[in-house]
Amino acid sequence: MIATDERPVRTGPNPLHGMLLAGGFPLFLGAALSDYAYFTSFHIQWATFSSWLIAGGLVFCGFALICALIGIFRPAGSRGLSVLYFVLLLVTWVLGFVNALVHARDAWAMMPTGLTLSVVVAVLAFAAVWIGFTSRKSGGYS
Repeated sequence: MIATDERPVRTGPNPLHGMLLAGGFPLFLGAALSDYAYFTSFHIQWATFSSWLIAGGLVFCGFALICALIGIFRPAGSRGLSVLYFVLLLVTWVLGFVNALVHARDAWAMMPTGLTLSVVVAVLAFAAVWIGFTSRKSGGYS
């Protein structure tokens, strides 16, 4: 057996970054689905549930955004794709925050803007997960 100093090349994000990245999408998707449930049934608990899901998605997305910012300055990977990934996460977080503010209004007042924003944020979160897991080679926290 020969010992070498070479480490295998790891693709994809750091495990912590991957967990944070993958945690935000289901929460934003759940918010979009609960907004749709409120849109069709007008039961207030769906609007409240959506607000909590958005808050959870913002927490996960915010920490993934910090990891993506660190990843821009790491030597591994493509810098242009890392910047695109960071900007996509930033837009997702900002629109998610605006969505949280819309959901802070009365349940009747948040429709249809809340539903539209929830769908857009869920699609952006999916795109961020897609880019984060398939297109980037990284090491560390990138």
